[in-house]
Amino acid sequence: MLFAGLYNKCMQWAAHPNAERYLAGVSLFEAIFFPFPTALMVAPMAVARPERALQIAAIATVMSVLGAVFGYGLGYFAITSIEPLIESAGYWDKYLTAQQWFAEWGFWAVVIAGFSPIPFKIFTITAGALSMALLPFIFAALVGRSAHFFLVALVMAWAGPRLEPVVRRYIEWLGWLTVVVLVAVYWWHTRS
Repeated sequence: MLFAGLYNKCMQWAAHPNAERYLAGVSLFEAIFFPFPTALMVAPMAVARPERALQIAAIATVMSVLGAVFGYGLGYFAITSIEPLIESAGYWDKYLTAQQWFAEWGFWAVVIAGFSPIPFKIFTITAGALSMALLPFIFAALVGRSAHFFLVALVMAWAGPRLEPVVRRYIEWLGWLTVVVLVAVYWWHTRS
């Protein structure tokens, strides 16, 4: 049972005494370059410790915004050095999309990227590269990231303990269904 073991391990890590420190590190680096979405840590942590959901969301938000400021600085001061890395990491199209979004929506592009599952790191670097004003950038990152993490943490703290027995019962089916969906999305994306 592949997914049951992974699920149990994630729940153990989420309840670990140092889980909030790990969350802080992941949140900081995810806003710069780390490919692991912070919400994937916030969700099981809120299920494992629903009484700490607000604190979990606050840690993720603050550290993500600090990482966003660092990503902004990279874009502002070193974009010519970073562009080859963006391209080699497979984010070039997303980088060009982020530039378009900034041209169309400015401030709101950061808010939307902070709230959605779009790679936030691309928007932090792009904001710096396009010299967006720093204070509006920080405010937009704070709004988007806090909305995202507080929503995930509070929903999981409320519904997670109720749904956890159902998820545990059907974890193998859910895991393989997720794999099939990801393969189908990848196949569709490469064909278009």
